[in-house]
Amino acid sequence: MRLPELAAALHLTLPATDLPDVAVRGVTHNAAWVQPGDVFVAIRGARFDGHSFMDQVRAAGAVAVLGEGLPEGTPSPLPYLTVPHARAALADAAAALNGHPSHALKVIGVTGTDGKTTTSWLARHLLRAAGIPTGLLSTVGYELPDGVLRHFPAHFTTPEAPQVQATLRDMVQAGAGAVVLEASSHALSLERVRGVAWDVAVWTHLSSEHLDFHGSVEHYFAAKRQLIERSPFAVLNADDPWIARLRGVAPTEVTYSAEGGPADWQAREIEERATGLHFRVSSPFGVFEAALPMIGRFNVANALAAMAAVARLGATPAQLTAGLASFRGVPGRMELVPGGLDDPRVIVDFAHTPPSLEKALSTLRATTDGQLWVLLGSAGGPRDPLKRAPLGEVATRLADHAIFTEEDHRDTPLSDILSEMARGAAGRPNFTAIPDRREAIAHVIQAARPGDTVLLAGKGPEDTLERDGHTLPWNEVQEARNALAARAHR
Repeated sequence: MRLPELAAALHLTLPATDLPDVAVRGVTHNAAWVQPGDVFVAIRGARFDGHSFMDQVRAAGAVAVLGEGLPEGTPSPLPYLTVPHARAALADAAAALNGHPSHALKVIGVTGTDGKTTTSWLARHLLRAAGIPTGLLSTVGYELPDGVLRHFPAHFTTPEAPQVQATLRDMVQAGAGAVVLEASSHALSLERVRGVAWDVAVWTHLSSEHLDFHGSVEHYFAAKRQLIERSPFAVLNADDPWIARLRGVAPTEVTYSAEGGPADWQAREIEERATGLHFRVSSPFGVFEAALPMIGRFNVANALAAMAAVARLGATPAQLTAGLASFRGVPGRMELVPGGLDDPRVIVDFAHTPPSLEKALSTLRATTDGQLWVLLGSAGGPRDPLKRAPLGEVATRLADHAIFTEEDHRDTPLSDILSEMARGAAGRPNFTAIPDRREAIAHVIQAARPGDTVLLAGKGPEDTLERDGHTLPWNEVQEARNALAARAHR
């Protein structure tokens, strides 16, 4: 694409003679990522103003700058295009440069506090089981239709609009007909998924999260609601109290309930067996039996949401039930770590909010003959400090033994976090604080007995651990395997 063509795609009314007729290779807002031929988007942030990097990006080969207006008295060393909103322009430029790939795909977007990752993976699996080559873009990683899980480079902590659009383009080129995309509140607020042409929006559940960024639950809700506003069809959780403010937002909608409430998709006669979850589905397509080889009654709601979304794209009940029965779970989501007959059952899960931890522990309590152990921490920095005491309360109330440890405490004193979690225990003595997570995992797996269940909560599939301002490589499942191996040789 040429620079005048990009300006036209962004609806910038500039005479063609005002811009050099140069090729545009890509777009970015990060000066360190600029490559020759890129357009640089100068975003004014809380700490930095992108305009201060204009000389740097010119030297790196940028061909133009987009921004909301030059600072007074500051000349631009490159052609400068003024846009109403810089982040919106970043997303629109990325979509245009990649050929608007989502227009060639059926796109399911999933948002919510808890359940969105499992729902996304279920939907992706059901689409493939229905014969539709499908890509996935989730917090765990991304997949092309080949099913190989990939991760963005470490410097892409969260995919920005250019990475989202480039990944969608790669999916189209790899033959995908559909994609399932997790839409976080950050992605929606910061326009990272702007330019995605949604076909179906799924709402799972809302609870307090990311208040350091959004400021209030109301703002958090408003950010996530944008997905429903931008989609022609919505799949809504009738069991979520926020549903009253979501009904009628999308042009067309269906509801689902795993708790017996009135809904278009309902689960009845739910049984938790050794082989997983078994339930009867009542749907607009009739009544049918379903089996899902997963732990956790709450996963019935995720299954209903995924089925309703995929049915919208044409899957039949027979395809849905066959797909559910062959699902093998999500990395780091109630993932069983294999052990020996004399070992405790060890589960790795991402549960890191009080509601998700309560669900996980309640589920494991119902399927545990021995004692229930839980290991958890809480994030540092300004990220939701108010959930630390409630996490401690839930852990000590529902588990027989709780181990409080680190979990990305960053530059916050770990002792402060552990003290808050201990305060939440409200005098219950069934917890121990072990600051080092590796030592804590070794301790709990050594201490648990055969028949006990150990839940390692909070990290799930994450591949880093943030400690004292440093980012360390981390693999929770491997840490559990190492501890089980050490237990076998004690």
